[in-house]
Amino acid sequence: MSIERQRFVVHLPVMAVDLPGALRFAQGITRVLGFLADVDRAETTVSEEDAQCVRHRVFCDNLLDGRRRCLRPAAHDGPCV
Repeated sequence: MSIERQRFVVHLPVMAVDLPGALRFAQGITRVLGFLADVDRAETTVSEEDAQCVRHRVFCDNLLDGRRRCLRPAAHDGPCV
């Protein structure tokens, strides 16, 4: 008997000086947790505590061959990898 799994979003408040600092922090967290198959790194976003409906994507969202996502930061220069 298979148990159906659902997707959830875990909100983890952190302190940062500014948005670029928060984005770097989120990149680091997701890279450290990258070995966990259940973490969807490509969908990582950052928002201000008082404006959680305004989300800033951390990683590029482009879909590559083999249904893999680009590993570069959002709005990067150059080709996806």
